[in-house]
Amino acid sequence: MVVGGLSVACDIMTPLEHYPVVDLGPLMKGLAIGGLGIVHVFLAQFAIGGGLLLFCLQWLHMRGGCPLARRFIDGYFKVLVLVSFVLGAVTGVAMWFTSIQVSPRTIGVMVLEFHWVWATEWTFFCLEVVSGYLFYRYGPRLPDATRLRLLGLYAFASWMSLFWINGILSWQLTPGGWLENHDVWTGFFNPGFLPSLLFRTISAAAIAALAACVLINAVPGFSREDRASLVAVCARPLVFMLAMPFLGAWYLGVMPADSRGWATGGNVPMTLFLSMAVGSSTLIGLYAIVAILRQRLFVNGATASLLLALAFVATAGGEFVREGVRKPFTVRQYLYSNSIARDGVAVLRARGSTTDDPYPVRDAASYANEQLVLGARVFRAQCSVCHTLEGVNAVVELAGGWTIEQRRINIAQLQRTKPFMPPFAGTPEELEALVQLIGWIAAGRPTSWDLSNDGRVLDDIRRRMDEAGTGPGSPTATLAVHLREGPQDAGVRPDGPP
Repeated sequence: MVVGGLSVACDIMTPLEHYPVVDLGPLMKGLAIGGLGIVHVFLAQFAIGGGLLLFCLQWLHMRGGCPLARRFIDGYFKVLVLVSFVLGAVTGVAMWFTSIQVSPRTIGVMVLEFHWVWATEWTFFCLEVVSGYLFYRYGPRLPDATRLRLLGLYAFASWMSLFWINGILSWQLTPGGWLENHDVWTGFFNPGFLPSLLFRTISAAAIAALAACVLINAVPGFSREDRASLVAVCARPLVFMLAMPFLGAWYLGVMPADSRGWATGGNVPMTLFLSMAVGSSTLIGLYAIVAILRQRLFVNGATASLLLALAFVATAGGEFVREGVRKPFTVRQYLYSNSIARDGVAVLRARGSTTDDPYPVRDAASYANEQLVLGARVFRAQCSVCHTLEGVNAVVELAGGWTIEQRRINIAQLQRTKPFMPPFAGTPEELEALVQLIGWIAAGRPTSWDLSNDGRVLDDIRRRMDEAGTGPGSPTATLAVHLREGPQDAGVRPDGPP
């Protein structure tokens, strides 16, 4: 509800709301969002950094510090408009569309909690578009003082757009006091807000500077001396990359301890992507500071393009880690990655996660019995955001080789088996249906499959779920279970995946 027009408390009326089903087949839904998100963030940061760079170039030109700046600005801005207004806008709309299809409840919480923040960001985006169009249309004919004001307006509006969006994105990982009071400003100015904002601002400036170096070599009409002079000026923002290790360490420091653990060795893919981001940024920073700024080496188009490609790799790695370390949540300690509220798990274990699901299973007649159809519904409700059945990150590949008893134990205590996954939120009957579905697919989808409804099995599943509880897991709790019960008793093969 809205309190005073600003402070919003999101009351989850039901533990699991069912939305129209989106099936991407063998493509993991999270991969679709992640791919779009990386491209969009890179383009958006280019637009933000580009506005700041052009404003500084115009200011230098007016003070005689860069005689070629005005000529270069007009060409650079055309590329900036094409990328940010066209590609950036298209990928932004695609992000909203895809996110709403895949995780509508998460988007609903974000919009409900921060609708005035989104509206404020939209006003700055409109200002950015209007000022950008005016400069694109009339900039070459305007006097320098007017150009500076218009570029300043564009740069300010684009950075303010980052300011507002950054608060919402950082809230997802570090909501801080918002979990207790649901105050919009407590959530917005969360512990991760400032380090994330500064880090993104420097990243945007670096991307824009590298893009400028590429464009300087691509635009005809400049001599080698002209290009060297422009590169020396446009590369200056790269010096701010010296602060990135400290800002990165600050951001890691405000993360929850288990999230920080995923990125620093607790989860192999996240650690690899973090290493990729750090390594790429280090290479860019060293080359820029030593070769470009200190030794003033000439940067040709190939070198500039390689550096810009490394910047994209760094962005991709950073965005993968930012999304990944929230696990098992989309909103930390509030909403799990499968859109089930943390306080709704116990309710769904009693009522069932598919009880109110009105949507049919595709090709239901192809399943060998109704229990397998139920398993497909359970998979759709609880697993399909991060997994597929037989495609990318497929549950059959991950769990098909386990024994049936291992599948029952591992899924019943899922947050102990894999602490970056949410707990199973359903009845024992639903869990057994999912177990049978995985086994049936792993067996090649035979036309006949026996029902599994042994009361002793279901009672054991219930006992295992009760032991694990309804809250998230932790690496230390998982280790304690393995040490106490042993790998076979805990349902984990010593030579197999956890």
